Amino acid sequence: MSGTIFVKGLALHAYHGVLPYESKVGQTFKLDLTLTVDLDAASRSDKLRDTIDYGGLVSFVGETFRARPYKLIEAAAGSVADAILERYPAITEVAITIHKPHAPIAAAFDDVGVIISRARGNG
Repeated sequence: MSGTIFVKGLALHAYHGVLPYESKVGQTFKLDLTLTVDLDAASRSDKLRDTIDYGGLVSFVGETFRARPYKLIEAAAGSVADAILERYPAITEVAITIHKPHAPIAAAFDDVGVIISRARGNG
């Protein structure tokens, strides 16, 4: 039984951006994760071993997202998505949304960001 695990609004401070001050001062990004995984065993067993440990996942995503500075959040999102698929074989698809609320845009805006999706076997 395919299901979805999600994390919304994960706030992570990092040093991604094209402009020099972005890599010096950094900023807080918000990440949303949507993971497709078979949840049949977990829905029947009620055992953590049969699903994805959210705490471990969030820690891993934070480490991966901050491992190095990226100029583009597209590259950061792709790196996180690829790393999740590599680390968690039970996940068949992943979508990463990165919101950049303090993007250096000379306009008022509600949100700006990217969504990168990956599925096992089609990088």
